[in-house]
This record gives sequence, C-alpha cells and structure tokens, in this order.
Amino acid sequence: MLAEQVEAMMSLDQLPAWESDTGRLLVVIETPRGSRNKYKYEPKYANMRLDKMLPLGAAFPYDFGFVPSTKAEDGDPIDVLVIMDEAAFAGCVVTTRLIGVIEAEQTDGDKTIRNDRLVAVLDTARNPATIRSLDELDTHRLDELERFFISYNEAEGRQFKPIGRHGPKKAEKLVTAAMLDRPPNARKE
Repeated sequence: MLAEQVEAMMSLDQLPAWESDTGRLLVVIETPRGSRNKYKYEPKYANMRLDKMLPLGAAFPYDFGFVPSTKAEDGDPIDVLVIMDEAAFAGCVVTTRLIGVIEAEQTDGDKTIRNDRLVAVLDTARNPATIRSLDELDTHRLDELERFFISYNEAEGRQFKPIGRHGPKKAEKLVTAAMLDRPPNARKE
C-alpha cells in the first residue's frame, strides 16, 4: 500500500529544473543551513533520509540541495548551494537565481570525477535577488565555501579540489547539459 501511495505522488527529483512562468531555477533543499545532519532525497520513498552526520564543529554554511530532473557526473542530481538569510527545511522547493559555479574535481581512491557546486540566491516575487554573479561575493566568502567542501570531503576520505569559479552563464550551461529531458525550450529566457 505504501509503495502505491508513494508512486502516486510526484517525486521531488522529477520536478522541472526551471520554473516555466518565471525562468527561475528550482532547487530542492536537502540540508538546511547550520545543520550537521546531511540529508539526502530518497526517490524510493519520495522523502528525505538522514545520510550522515558531519563531524563536531562542522555545519553546512548555507542551504544545500539539488536541481530536479538533472544528473551530474557523480550520478546524482546536480548540487546547489543556496545563499539566503534564513534556513529553509529539508524537502522545501526554493526558487532561485543562479549566480555561478565552483568547478571542482573529486577524487575517491583512484577515481576522479567532476563534482561542481552551483551557487544560487533566493529569488521570489517578495524577495528578488540582488546578487547577480559570483563576482559580487567577496573573495573571503568564496574561499570559505571552497574550504567547507574540501574539509567535508576530507572527513569522507575523499579529495575535493576547486579548479575554477565562473558566473551565471557557465552555471546555466551546466544545468542544461545535466537535464535528463531537454525540451527545445528548456528554460524561459
């Protein structure tokens, strides 16, 4: 019975990547800002599950989630860090404006893959985004974000190596390339 109920619900990972009427990027929050608990969306249950706990003293600096209907090189939906003043909750769908990407390589044992981190800001009718590009964030904040992902991966026995920072156009291209079903007008301009 539970399996049938879950199948009848729309799965969060099957939502569109872009909001059709506004062109804003949709992000499903998995882990809220300030949390040591790392949640991961589990399509089988159409719900979040606790994946792991970060070490003492470590917490997510901003809300962390994924772009639905995408698949990155690591096999998961493409990752997004959402900068906003307050934490959302696991499973919350947030409309955002992409401001850039931190490109990175992740090495686990002898296997290295790209595992980029998109960066976005909250963008709603009542909270329009004022930041338009990674260039508008101070270098210190970007360095701290990179350091978080480096130490997060080190705790997992992996290496995370940032290899570049780019603005929103590059980030949008990465989303489009990762979309599972790319209709001709994948994004409203």
